[in-house]
Amino acid sequence: MLASLSLLISGPALATVTYLNFSTSGISGALALTYGPATDALFSDGHEITAISGTFSDANNGLDIANENVTSLVAVNNATPEPTNHLAPHDFSRFAVAFGLSPNSNGYLTYDNLIWPDGSPQTATDYPFHGGLLDIYGLLFNLGNGDVVGLWSDGIGSPGSSGNAFYGVAVATQTQALDYVSPGVSVPEPGSLPMFLAALCLVLWVGRRRLGLSVRLD
Repeated sequence: MLASLSLLISGPALATVTYLNFSTSGISGALALTYGPATDALFSDGHEITAISGTFSDANNGLDIANENVTSLVAVNNATPEPTNHLAPHDFSRFAVAFGLSPNSNGYLTYDNLIWPDGSPQTATDYPFHGGLLDIYGLLFNLGNGDVVGLWSDGIGSPGSSGNAFYGVAVATQTQALDYVSPGVSVPEPGSLPMFLAALCLVLWVGRRRLGLSVRLD
């Protein structure tokens, strides 16, 4: 389920939380992504993710990662993109991996930890596909076992996407890549959002009656 909601409790907006489930052969994950009003310096519609939690599993390549806790985001380092790339966000970052990545990675995982509630714009001069909840650089987060995981969108209309925004996943350490799948990771679109919000409204109404809290959806 992919859903986004904003809760106000007797005051201004605190945060927006988006729940993101994803899966492909041998890989699955469930994330809660928290973001606020802060946006990328170059894109006013790209919100900076401030917190992450959830679990991640990967049974490929003998990894045996099963429901490992997602502990934190890898901090952005505002790396310099390639000179020909004039569309990369200000928060564009790199994580160096010694060997074993996709041939096109040049020894790095790229990320920006941005979320695009209305769909990402084109963020690379030489790659036209876009429109996912994440952009083509996506997120990089830490697992409890010390590995890092990258999750990104390959864009709507990208090869193999069949009109949906498919995603890619990479698992790595600073010495080697452990798994790399792109494209082909399925992320459900927010078609179930109205039902989710209706159920949430009922839960909040009951809680308000019982606890006397002033709670509203924004």
